[in-house]
Amino acid sequence: MNPFSVVAMALFFVGFTALGCSPQLSDQTDSGWVTLLDGSNPKTLDNWNRIGDANWRAEDGAIVADKGKGGQLVSKNSYKDFQIRAEFWADHTTNSGIFIRISDPKDIGSKSAYEMNIYEQRAGPEYGTGAIVNVAPVSPMPKAGGKWNTYEITAKGSQLTVVFNGVKTADIQHSQFSEGPVSLQYGSGPKETPGGAIKWRKVQIKPL
Repeated sequence: MNPFSVVAMALFFVGFTALGCSPQLSDQTDSGWVTLLDGSNPKTLDNWNRIGDANWRAEDGAIVADKGKGGQLVSKNSYKDFQIRAEFWADHTTNSGIFIRISDPKDIGSKSAYEMNIYEQRAGPEYGTGAIVNVAPVSPMPKAGGKWNTYEITAKGSQLTVVFNGVKTADIQHSQFSEGPVSLQYGSGPKETPGGAIKWRKVQIKPL
């Protein structure tokens, strides 16, 4: 084998080894998607402010809350037009949801933000899981309890779209809230009883 072939082969193996040992590219370069929460990386909890006494923690590849009177993880950044994709697991008694365009981060609710609900036990099921509370009802209400699910949310101007497990559950024009942080909820059950567990495996956002 000539010397040039030996050098070329050596460079090939060095490059191959370096490639194999390199970390994967950040999700921030995945077509504009930014990872806000990742259960396999507890440090992503630093992307959020905590409100309330929910016991958020990393456990078995997810960010979990299952105790406390209720709480929110509130993004440190504000968003106007964007897409969200989220993977979550809910118990049958879970009261949770994703709030977007929050106008008052100190008082988060359906009167200060758009709430994409996760709540099978809600007294008014038309605004349960898959709905935008008090804005876009869902019928029939899909079930999220006891399994992993996905939410895909798009907010562009006044157009709001929600896709739950691949099925569109809300598609509406509404202009009450135009910009603000997003949050992830752990809520209490009926009459302030403890709510079921919520687990977030990954939450990503893509500004539009």
